[in-house]
Amino acid sequence: MAAGEREADTGAVDRSEGFGERLLGVLLDRAHEMPPQLIAPLVAEEVARVGGHHVSILLQDYAQLLLVPLPGRRLTVGRPELIDDSHAGTAFLCGAPVEVSQDDGVRMYLPLLDGSDQVGVLALTMDTVDDDDRRLLRRLTGLVADMLVTKHSYTDQFFLARRREPMSVAAEIQWSLLPPLAMSVPQVAVAGILEPAYNVAGDSFDYALNEDILHVAMVDAMGHGLDAATMATVAIGAYRHARRAEVGLSEIYAFMDRAIAEQFGPDHFVTAQMMRLNITTGHLQWVNAGHPAPLLIRNRQVVRQLESPTTLPVGFGGEEPQISEQMLQRGDRVLCFTDGLIEEHEAGEEQFGEEQLIHWVNRIEHSGKGPRAVVRSLSHTLKQERGGSTSDDATLFLIEWRGGAADHLAVLE
Repeated sequence: MAAGEREADTGAVDRSEGFGERLLGVLLDRAHEMPPQLIAPLVAEEVARVGGHHVSILLQDYAQLLLVPLPGRRLTVGRPELIDDSHAGTAFLCGAPVEVSQDDGVRMYLPLLDGSDQVGVLALTMDTVDDDDRRLLRRLTGLVADMLVTKHSYTDQFFLARRREPMSVAAEIQWSLLPPLAMSVPQVAVAGILEPAYNVAGDSFDYALNEDILHVAMVDAMGHGLDAATMATVAIGAYRHARRAEVGLSEIYAFMDRAIAEQFGPDHFVTAQMMRLNITTGHLQWVNAGHPAPLLIRNRQVVRQLESPTTLPVGFGGEEPQISEQMLQRGDRVLCFTDGLIEEHEAGEEQFGEEQLIHWVNRIEHSGKGPRAVVRSLSHTLKQERGGSTSDDATLFLIEWRGGAADHLAVLE
């Protein structure tokens, strides 16, 4: 049965006062025990209750190029849609609904936001739509996003829908390590991207927002394949363990260094960069263990590299690192990247280099896009400029500091 047929079974669409709250309450109650394979028909059924039909759930693929329809009973499963050239992609990147008038009604594309993590897009068609419909559907999509994220941890259904080509074992490991690719709160936003998405091995990143401190780490393990993925896994695990012990950046470096040395011996290493940002004051601290210097972006252009003393990569037994500091201004962005972005070159030719990287950062920053859209656009553009392929992992991580206090969010009006 198609999603749009539900109305024929239940009669006229119920738009009475309080119906939306009852619908969401019933859906929430049912969602707790709902197995993953029944999410699709449940969503289609509930959308049909408010007069919606031709329902699609679109998830972002791992390369961040497409929005891929999730297969499922009562869902409309068409072709994948390009993120950069579709109404669904606009809703996804902007995090805001898009409505398109068409012959059979209004086609709506609603971002699926789990907090600030953009899971995908819910697409549906309404004969007509008013503000009450919009309000109810916005709440519905938030609940659907929560369901997808919760169920994702114990099913392969969503992973398989998002995967568009074979994935290496090393990449499987790296993707399982990652936090959400983007996070946004009033004071700070972050976004990251890895390539090659289906063969990444030694690159990874991690972050956590604890009270007023944003913690960030980026690592690049030596070598390729499964060995690199294993080292990166140990490095990120050691970083999280030390971070959660609430020690300083120097102690975090020392703990990661010992973990890599003890597990892999003296001939293996991981370059790393660890940061702490006070999201209230804009005070940034970092330790650089063999990474390229991050770029400081102000007023939509690179103003300088954040040069700092570097210590040995973790695993080599370096001395206590020197902590570097920078006071950010509101709106500043800090771009971290691994050397795969700048060292790519054809045999016998010059490396891609930091000058070209800065050139493209400046061009893309002037588009005025948000952090997630910027890292996507920058990664895909840089790959194209490097000849459409990469022989090494190439990772970007962008931090945008917005400042201010968030206390007002806890006040009920």
